[in-house]
Amino acid sequence: MPKENQLLMPGKERPALDTVWILGDQLNRRVGPLSERQPGDCRVLLVTSEAKISSKRWHRQRLHLVVSAMAHFADELREEGFEVDHRRAKTLPAGLHAHRAEFEVNHVIAMEPMSWDGRTMLTGAGVEVTPNAQFLCHYSEFASWAQEKSRFKMEDFYRWQRTRLNVLLEPDGQPCGGRWNFDHENREPPPRDGREWPTITRFELDEIDQAIVADLGPNVWGAEPDGTWPVTRSQALFRLSEFIQTGLTPFGPHEDAMLKEEWKLAHSVLSSSLNIGLLHPSEIVDAVVEAYYAGAAPINSVEGFIRQVIGWREYVWGLYWLWMPEYRNSNALHAHRSVPPAFTGEAATSMACVDAVIKNVERFGYAHHIERLMVLGNLALTAGVDPLAMTDWMWSSFVDGAEWVMVPNVIGMALHADGGKMATKPYASGGAYINKMSDFCKGCDFNPKLRVGNDACPFTTLYWDFLARNEKSLAGNHRMARQLAGMRRLKNLEDVRTRAVEVLDALDRGDL
Repeated sequence: MPKENQLLMPGKERPALDTVWILGDQLNRRVGPLSERQPGDCRVLLVTSEAKISSKRWHRQRLHLVVSAMAHFADELREEGFEVDHRRAKTLPAGLHAHRAEFEVNHVIAMEPMSWDGRTMLTGAGVEVTPNAQFLCHYSEFASWAQEKSRFKMEDFYRWQRTRLNVLLEPDGQPCGGRWNFDHENREPPPRDGREWPTITRFELDEIDQAIVADLGPNVWGAEPDGTWPVTRSQALFRLSEFIQTGLTPFGPHEDAMLKEEWKLAHSVLSSSLNIGLLHPSEIVDAVVEAYYAGAAPINSVEGFIRQVIGWREYVWGLYWLWMPEYRNSNALHAHRSVPPAFTGEAATSMACVDAVIKNVERFGYAHHIERLMVLGNLALTAGVDPLAMTDWMWSSFVDGAEWVMVPNVIGMALHADGGKMATKPYASGGAYINKMSDFCKGCDFNPKLRVGNDACPFTTLYWDFLARNEKSLAGNHRMARQLAGMRRLKNLEDVRTRAVEVLDALDRGDL
């Protein structure tokens, strides 16, 4: 590990100063209380929490990303002239207590954390908290917007964001390209022409990285860090520029496509940098919009990407704060199955789609959004995996994972565990969708068209069983009427449900 508790001016008298506490997902000099400070008028505190590290079986690249980015950020602040106390402690409050005991501290100020529990911890520790500035819409603004709606939708929020932020608008207030939404152009299946997808630069692991990798401990899984994920702001800015130049144009049409041999297609893979503060959404939006006006990228790709950044990401952030803390314990469908061994790496699987996605998660700590929703989430939903367990697994397994990210996306979007508060219908499908939007099914042991038999696709079998199992819960949802009617017309529904029991048992054992 890098040296911690190493101060800029050892041996000199330390005056009573404010302490600016920077949390591990706030690594940005340009936002929060640190943005208004200069070297000499405050100390900076960063705490690496042993309890946080040991709390989950983290993916190696996730754990390395956060610990390394904190260490690099501390060094950058020291180089700028700040006095930095970067210490390792059993817990975050213990680190604060030790810092206060060692230094004459005037008072401690911190930017609002990303998590409900973190905010409670800071206020309980007597820390002055300023509003979180890492989003374009603070959750208090989101709550005000939501209060005016009897039922709110992401599309409405997205258009409100576009308007108030003046993003992709003509002078008369109309959307660029004549439409708010170019989803229709952005749902193409994977191309069959064998095209090459944008590659990304991998960054060299320096001495700090190497020391951290060697000290990650035993409670980790996944491949060793290989420089895929930026750990400094300069690396993150390089990744952003690289995406604008090579990935933005092809991103749109195939953003929902999946390919066995291509782990990211044209996705930006900027989310990890966004979620720990190395990038701010405003600079990403500015770069993408500038590319559009320069004629470097088409409107469908630009709009589709902007939708993810100022629409979906900020919508999820707002919902997290609107519904927490009760929301994370939602389980409307009474699902209690464990996370499958095929997900956790404890067993191999013959399901080609799951195998391909999990291998990429193992290799990179990453799967793009449609793989998360329609492969991992879909199987967890139709199999009845416990939503809290699934949330915890995804939080610890993805480099961009965080509670605020995973709780709404897993509880609400993927597993419908909130009973429909977030999504108007469950995102459940059989193998037909996966076959349409990927090349996974080619050569797979299972046939996506079959519901019963040893070679029936588990997704197809479990889809119909899910509808039958949850018929009462879903009966009042008008968007599910056609699917439920189709289920009732199945002549072999009893055989399907018998096969579903076999599939679920095999899934639990890791034999599927």
